[in-house]
Amino acid sequence: MQVNVRGKNVEITDGMRTRVQQKLEFLEKYILIDENTVANVLVKVYNTHHKIEVTIPTKVGLLRAEAVHDDYFSAIDLALDKLESQIRRQKTRLTDHRKEGLAESFIEMENEYLDRNQELVRTKRIDSEVMSLDEAILRMEMLGHTFFLYTDEETGRVALVYKRDQGGYGLLET
Repeated sequence: MQVNVRGKNVEITDGMRTRVQQKLEFLEKYILIDENTVANVLVKVYNTHHKIEVTIPTKVGLLRAEAVHDDYFSAIDLALDKLESQIRRQKTRLTDHRKEGLAESFIEMENEYLDRNQELVRTKRIDSEVMSLDEAILRMEMLGHTFFLYTDEETGRVALVYKRDQGGYGLLET
């Protein structure tokens, strides 16, 4: 980031310029600031106080903070605290906005995936044999399947027994 320091009613010394540049270096960790960004700092000196105005045009908008204090260095610190608070708010807004866009993109991508993968790949016909639940579980285990379709001998209806992820078995009855 480039820093442009100007003074009104005061001549800017190298020490003042260096202090402002050092303090503004922490802003480079934010995504809003890049190496082409120019920070304009205006230092005004009055009889009783110093006023610091910092203006940074970013991709998102204009960041601006000003602070008044008896001491030059304290005024810089106050202005930069305000500026950092603004940047955090902007970054949070951007992040929230991107999350919404990301969620919408994910839903669109998932819908496209489902549309492409909803083709019927294979059809298989089976005859459901009449048997007890215990016999159906035994057959399912012997085949190494996770489910087994059969006709229950007690009810005479088609049923499906399956292995549960949490352990044990489940039964679907028609």
